[in-house]
Order: sequence, then structure tokens, then C-alpha cells
Amino acid sequence: MAQFRTLAARLTGSTPLSQLTKHLEFEVQGVARFGFVPGQWLSVRATTPQGEEITRAYSIVSAPSEGKAFAFCLNRVEDGFMSNYLCDLEEGAEISFQGPFGDFILRPPLHDTLLIAAGTGIAPFRSMLLALFNQTEEYRATNGLTAAPVAPPTQQYWLFFGARSEQDIYYREDFERIAAAHSNFHFMPTLSRGGPEWRGLRGYVQEHLKEVVGGRRDMQAYICGLDKMVSVNRDLLKGLGWNRESIRYENYD
Repeated sequence: MAQFRTLAARLTGSTPLSQLTKHLEFEVQGVARFGFVPGQWLSVRATTPQGEEITRAYSIVSAPSEGKAFAFCLNRVEDGFMSNYLCDLEEGAEISFQGPFGDFILRPPLHDTLLIAAGTGIAPFRSMLLALFNQTEEYRATNGLTAAPVAPPTQQYWLFFGARSEQDIYYREDFERIAAAHSNFHFMPTLSRGGPEWRGLRGYVQEHLKEVVGGRRDMQAYICGLDKMVSVNRDLLKGLGWNRESIRYENYD
């Protein structure tokens, strides 16, 4: 069995995104650089007060940098140890983890692409989109990037992000900024409980996919979220004649 190195990371920042959700920033200790592919995840380990070792997987929500930073987007889970443990960490605290792992990454050759997420399932897509599009001087300086910027893609990308209310549209400013700068990126937040002032899409993301897809079968889709959401959207696309190889997904309970 392969043995994976356990690393330590120090919490450098904690920002509430909603009442139950936080953006947590870490810096890996003891390495000169920490690399990963956008879309990958880390396996975090911690010990409960009862002495039980718990391991949980979390997608990286930040883009790769030339340093050793990464970030998570975490929801507090009622009676869940790990999510509450991480969200309660004080700045400077350390965690143990292994990784990166996973193949939920953009696969060449690139095509026009649907990115479909709900809740914290947005994490891998933010990582992908920042790396693909957000090559501004501000972004590059923030992430310590010195190499020549990579040209943004020419394919069309649609991000369908399902949320309950406007406060649950995590990283909204990031996605709106990318959409304003790149005409081939389309941000489609969809609210199931939007208030009367909401002017965007309503309902659930699967109710709006056909408007983009039409009769096309030459596209790709990446789906991330709870099991039921992933299944509904996979079934819809397969019902439109898409083959399985065009639909990649990552689901969680």
C-alpha cells in the first residue's frame, strides 16, 4: 500500500461567508512550495476529545500559487466533529493533512463547459476558474506569481451555482469580476429561495441547463455537490444524449 507523507499547515486567516460557512486560509509548514492541480482535495486528520482519529476530505478552494498556501470553504455540520473543529480554530493553529489527491480536474482537450455546483461544492470550481481566468496583476501579486501569465481559454464556460438565498452565493464578487473581464465566462447563480428583489435565475440549476445546452452534445460538464444534486444533473444530461465520458462529477453526503 502506498504511504503518503503527512504535512502540517498553519491557519493564517478565517473569514465568515455566511452564518454556517467559513473561508479558511492555511500555509503549509516545512516545505518551500506546495503544489496542486485545481480541483484536487486534501485529507485532513484530527483527534476527538475521546481519542478517536477522524479523517475528512476537503476540496481546495484557492488557486495554485508559487508559494505554499491553500484554502478551504467549509460548512459547519450539526454534530459533526471535523467541520466544527476546523471552523473554531484560532489563527496560528496547525492541522495535519495528506495530499493533494483526486482527478476531478479539467481534462484536455477543453470544450465548451458546464460547471454545476451547489453549496460548498463550489470549492473546486473557484480554484479552476481563478487559475483559468483571473490573471490580473492584483491576483498575481496576491498569489505571489512571477512567471508570465497563462493566456485565458477561448472556450465558453457556464458556472451554474445553486444556493438558497443571496447570502449563500459564496465568492460572488470573484465570479462577477471574472464574468465582467471575460465574455466567454457566464456566471449563473440560481436561488431556490430568492427574495422578491432577486433578478437572477430561480429554482434549481437543472431547470435551466437546457437553455444553454440546447441540442448540443459536444460539450463537457463538471458537477460537484450533494449526491442527489449530482444525480439529478447527470441524469438530465444523459437524457439529452450526452455520453458518460463528457460528464465528470464529485459528490458527497
